[in-house]
Amino acid sequence: MRHSKIGPGLVAELIHLPVAVIVANNLAAISAKAATTTVPIVFATGSDPVVDGVVDSLNRPGGNVTGVSFVSGLLGAKRLDVLRQLVPSAATMAMLVGTDTLEARIERRDVELAAQALGQQLIIALVSNEDEFDGAFTSIVGRGTKALLVGTGLLLTSNRERIAALAARHAIPAIYALRECVEAGGLMSYGASIVEAYRQAGIYAGRVLKGEKPADLPVMQSTKFELVINLKAAKTLGLSVPPTLLATADEVIE
Repeated sequence: MRHSKIGPGLVAELIHLPVAVIVANNLAAISAKAATTTVPIVFATGSDPVVDGVVDSLNRPGGNVTGVSFVSGLLGAKRLDVLRQLVPSAATMAMLVGTDTLEARIERRDVELAAQALGQQLIIALVSNEDEFDGAFTSIVGRGTKALLVGTGLLLTSNRERIAALAARHAIPAIYALRECVEAGGLMSYGASIVEAYRQAGIYAGRVLKGEKPADLPVMQSTKFELVINLKAAKTLGLSVPPTLLATADEVIE
């Protein structure tokens, strides 16, 4: 077993080694599936693996692929709701959207529909690389943004410290998908545990190594979602977290 960022070249290398099982994130699993129908693949993804074409169905994955879905991108509407609970007076909110993937498009659509239903003015800030973060924040601040929903995806997740720092610099309350973003200084997050998802993926990889076939292992779905709040960040922003929101938090960082 080898775990890494997987592109077509590395997939070919792994297949010819050969490896017993490939453990990968969503994009890497898609590349691996396109390259081999025999080497077992176990993924951990925040998007819908059926929509992405990685498996035939959740209960019957089919082929040589199975894994864990922590449905990160499907919780955008809920994050918008939590953000509104924290900053109910924010007439204008923004959503930071990263790399143009199917997951990002679905997440954006869900948040836009939720905002429309609530009568919430929402600005979409698109970024395609890390050089565009500064400009995106300057733009949304100039348009009156009072709260920010940070979307999912590799670009935004891998730059979580920079995004958290920009949100703090511009004094914008922001919500993220992963608790790792709160650990990096962000205000709060709502989503499944990515650590738990990869732990489950590791369990599946172990079962494959012992002889079970991916086609016989239903895709596991996260069932527990955590609200994490950083009170230190809230204090810096001059925010008072409502007691009702604090009461529902799974973890409070002080």
